[in-house]
Amino acid sequence: MKAKRVLVISYYWPPAGGISVLRSLKIVKYLRDFGWEPVVFTASNAHYPYLDEGGLADVPKNLEILKLPIIEPFKLFKWLTGRKKTDPLNSIVQIKDDKSSWFDLIGIYLRGNFFIPDARALWIQPSVKYLKNYLSTHPVDAIFSDGPPHTNTVIAYRLKKELGIPWLMDFQDPWTQADYYQMMPIGRRASIQHRTMEQECLHAANKTTIASNTWKKDLESIGATNVEVLYYGYDEDDFKQLQKNKPQDTFDIIHIGLIGHDRAPVDLMEVIEKIKSSKPIRLRLAGQIDQTVKKQLKQIAHHVQIDFLGIVSRKDALQLAMNAHLLILLLNQAENAQGRLPGKLYEYLRTYNPILALGPPASDAHKILKECNAGICCAYEDQKSQAAYINLMMRQDTSTVLTDNPTVLNYSNKSQTQKVAQYLEEIL
Repeated sequence: MKAKRVLVISYYWPPAGGISVLRSLKIVKYLRDFGWEPVVFTASNAHYPYLDEGGLADVPKNLEILKLPIIEPFKLFKWLTGRKKTDPLNSIVQIKDDKSSWFDLIGIYLRGNFFIPDARALWIQPSVKYLKNYLSTHPVDAIFSDGPPHTNTVIAYRLKKELGIPWLMDFQDPWTQADYYQMMPIGRRASIQHRTMEQECLHAANKTTIASNTWKKDLESIGATNVEVLYYGYDEDDFKQLQKNKPQDTFDIIHIGLIGHDRAPVDLMEVIEKIKSSKPIRLRLAGQIDQTVKKQLKQIAHHVQIDFLGIVSRKDALQLAMNAHLLILLLNQAENAQGRLPGKLYEYLRTYNPILALGPPASDAHKILKECNAGICCAYEDQKSQAAYINLMMRQDTSTVLTDNPTVLNYSNKSQTQKVAQYLEEIL
């Protein structure tokens, strides 16, 4: 039987680095296993925060990839703020670096009020025109869009509206319910535009998927229907060549990924400093860190070694996680933190190393950790629980604390892609 065709609209695509590219990439990697042939539409000259060539290995052979140039404001912004072309530019709402200035505040204002739904908005109209022309001679059975950026979402919405193609709308993060949306100085006029556009998309999509159960309920509270949960997941292939090699002379506590000012682990640092151990403790942080948070951690640390490793390749990040005695998961301290399930959670699970999460104790992350017997989640200020768990892990051989729990397999990228294929069949 000939495979059905699905148009996958994703701004992020290899060689993009970071977590955002993985959702669409891993789905595309496994869709053929479930009877669907993906056709990817992406930007030919996108300005990604950082690059990682490793993702190219996951691109299926003979995959049809459509690319269209995009106009983005990031090069101009870097020039105005004195940043180098190679400097990573994550959300300046969440991360402040040594180059932060009043230009950043202007950038945040312009981003929220004039680039709607996001900074890639100038790509919408040419993309719709290009894809309508392509689809007139190369029809597809369905559309899958992944947002943010919600420019992807709006492109898919317009194609759905004009061509009537069944549409599965996916949200990695919410739109107007996202924590960073709440942090931006968005005026009344722009807020109406954002929310109107969001409602149009919610009602036009045949089905919507989002990254957590709490966020599913949040979407339903503003009128979304036919919503399902689609987790980030982990890819078993990423772990095939990795072996655990935990240091014997230190106890390594590791965090991978962005640490913004909304997830500063100050209390945790104080806890680690007070712990008495026969082994030296190393706190190893890989990824971009807010400059204020970095200064706070340095001021507290006297006995504990802190390694600021900066941005590392995905392969190196996973190896660090494999070698950890304890992994740290930081949920943002925001209204929507209850439903925050960072992509690294699932890769943490697959290492079968213990996990200490900081965030709402009754969060979706807590439920998954409990389900997989993989760790605990406690409040940022709950030093007592943090200390008790760290001490427990230090007394035990953490390589045997967790076993290969079969529950973790439910969160593989392949199992999540099977759900995508089922949803696509459903909307036909």
